[in-house]
Amino acid sequence: MPVTTEQILEEAAKVGQLVAQHPAIAKYKQAQKAIADDPDAARLLSDFDRQLESLARQEQSGMGVTDAQRQQLETLQSQIISHIKIKALNMAQVEFVDLLRKVTQTIQAPLSEAPRQSATGPAPVGPRLAR
Repeated sequence: MPVTTEQILEEAAKVGQLVAQHPAIAKYKQAQKAIADDPDAARLLSDFDRQLESLARQEQSGMGVTDAQRQQLETLQSQIISHIKIKALNMAQVEFVDLLRKVTQTIQAPLSEAPRQSATGPAPVGPRLAR
């Protein structure tokens, strides 16, 4: 009996609930809150984003990035990298993304298996889903 889209989405919602309960998610949310509650960390990230946008607009208009601007960006980047709460957020984000990657790979695994030849004849011909 074929599975319906509704059944798949119901099961996906269950998987989503399980993922939401994983410690990596709690750690990621806690790290995000720590950044939001720390004015210095929030300012560093905001300044970095603003400076990147400004330099991107400058390059799009045909103006090159000066050495002083590059140095200023590198200095800001060094401050961000050394900030303990931002480090914790980056590590939590890596764990979070890794968990989602593993879940996605597990879901996709049955889709990428090569069709097997059955006793009744060759495997069906057609497009094959690949990873």
